[in-house]
Amino acid sequence: MLKKGLYKTLQLLPSSLKFIIVISLILITISLMELILYSSSNNNSDSFTVNENSKTLNFQIPKNLNFAGEIVPHADFNSMAAMEKELLKSTFWQAQILLLHKRANRWFPLIEPILEQNNIPDDFKYIALIESQLTNIVSPQGAAGFWQLIIPTAKDYGLEINDEVDERYNVTKSTEAACKYFNEAYKQFNNWTLVAASYNLGMTGVQAQLEKQKVKNYYDLNLTQETGKYIFRLLSMKEIISRPKVYGFSISKKDLYPVVLTKKLVIDSTIHDLAGFAKKQGVDYLLFKLFNPWLKSNSLTNNEKKKYKLEIPKGNVNIYDWDINYGGKEVIANKDSISLINTSAFYNDSIVTKE
Repeated sequence: MLKKGLYKTLQLLPSSLKFIIVISLILITISLMELILYSSSNNNSDSFTVNENSKTLNFQIPKNLNFAGEIVPHADFNSMAAMEKELLKSTFWQAQILLLHKRANRWFPLIEPILEQNNIPDDFKYIALIESQLTNIVSPQGAAGFWQLIIPTAKDYGLEINDEVDERYNVTKSTEAACKYFNEAYKQFNNWTLVAASYNLGMTGVQAQLEKQKVKNYYDLNLTQETGKYIFRLLSMKEIISRPKVYGFSISKKDLYPVVLTKKLVIDSTIHDLAGFAKKQGVDYLLFKLFNPWLKSNSLTNNEKKKYKLEIPKGNVNIYDWDINYGGKEVIANKDSISLINTSAFYNDSIVTKE
């Protein structure tokens, strides 16, 4: 009876009104279907997710919060407000934070030993994280690589940059260059927090503000917006990456990018065809470039017999094949596999290697 009544009612309505009702019913049906699908997808379990309660997440800023062992003033309202702001922004930047977790697990084990060897506090690895998101990006100002070095600064700290080579994209060498800067800045400021701030503003800029404002502490300085939040951005990354569960992230180890085992090929002469060289090593040119992004062209001119280390992966590369191929962070304990390549022999189809 209800169906018949509705049908008769529809027959009495004008055609234009019928059309509007039909379209409205279709839109309502589509909306209901999307709602059901969304609800269903949210109920599916995933090993790499954000906790449901993260949308209403409330947290206490740790009282022992520190950068490189230097305590953040917990009683300072401005500092705590700035810290809370950066933590909240980072926590709700969910997709990017998950990617940063993945990348940090691969690259931090390579960066950490270099910092330690140069007597730089471990917290400085988060500078690379916020500067480049651990990718080889180039800024509008021309800063490049994980540590976002501009060409003059990179050359000052010993990096080679020319038409064929840009060592700002070499993670090991660019990290060593950054360490030289940090140690030089520490001699000037004798304070790691100011050293980190100077990486954003420059040593001259930080020194000028300290003298102008007659203070000795980063947290007492009135700085530009970018430098004023720089340390708090570092601290928020440190908190979220080192304590993900506290900030609503439930992350499975198997979904993180593992450290990839590589062997290093030491060459001391010219290679005219890097693509052909890569093939001789059993890898295609695309993969070769992924592991050697500092090589800008398809050739490497080396008239001065400088020793370069080229890297190629050991075995097949599957970034998620944690247990079989890479074994996670424990690979750091393994010694590098280094071969000395006689590149002059390469063109005679007989590469001579020496372990």
